[in-house]
Amino acid sequence: MKILIIDEMHESIMPMLEKHGHEVVYSPLISRAEILASVAEYHGLIIRSKTPMDRELLERAVNLKFIGRAGAGLDKIDLEYMAERKIKLFHAAKGNRDAVAEHTVGMLLALFNQVGKADREVRKGIWDREGNRGHELMGKTVGIMGFGNMGKSFAHRLRGFKVDVLAYDKYKLDFSDDHVQEVMWEKLKAEVDVLSIHVPLTPETKDFFTLKELKSFAKSFWLINTARGEVICFKTLNEALDQGILRGALLDVLENEKFEKFTPDQKAEFEKLAARDNVLFSPHVAGWTFESYEKINKVLVKKIKKEFGPA
Repeated sequence: MKILIIDEMHESIMPMLEKHGHEVVYSPLISRAEILASVAEYHGLIIRSKTPMDRELLERAVNLKFIGRAGAGLDKIDLEYMAERKIKLFHAAKGNRDAVAEHTVGMLLALFNQVGKADREVRKGIWDREGNRGHELMGKTVGIMGFGNMGKSFAHRLRGFKVDVLAYDKYKLDFSDDHVQEVMWEKLKAEVDVLSIHVPLTPETKDFFTLKELKSFAKSFWLINTARGEVICFKTLNEALDQGILRGALLDVLENEKFEKFTPDQKAEFEKLAARDNVLFSPHVAGWTFESYEKINKVLVKKIKKEFGPA
């Protein structure tokens, strides 16, 4: 098959696909206009998040048999039209689930122990031990919303910390084990000290965490979001932190990740968030390790081979 790669990928992707007889065009700098003009000649597309896989593009992809998504999120893909056209979708959540899990644990421990604040102060010659007293994870109740690849991997990393792990997934049942207790959403809200979000962005999850929803938790808690920023907005985060509903927030994703395109309100709310010592950021890199960069390729190529066999 003829395959077009439109985003930057680990260099191993080319030989891995060519080994199975595929013709591969690697074009990470290609524009959307160029994709629209040439997509008809390709049987496969491998993408990250450069441009939406919407109906406009898919209608021109008359020979398309599959899309390979180098990552987990599917919110920019017209899944209904793909199903209508019988175009296969392969995504590589298994390729970066370990990276996401480790990053989530790392951010949580860093915030609990005020690593960012302490580091900044020591660099300035401030030696404040009491002001940087931390919290222990042991003994806390950690809630996981969404028990797919990422949520499950995060739960696995919590083994050994002597925490209680509760997990809720609206679309999965019977996944409890010796370490994870499957619960309803209301029970999770009644007990958690920490909530980690691992859900895709859908109409159902967009802006799910309103101030009203956060107020319905039984006690103040720490919020972790390594999923999609649009599930909670800057304004809600600030209000919840101001009111003590949230004890802190760990944010690898933001409602708007293009700083230059912030609205005036977003800019003001983000600056308020950024001034807080109990908020820790990273630039959407939870799944972005050197190891996952290559593992994603292996997952995608394996799925392509399994579906279509050697070319």
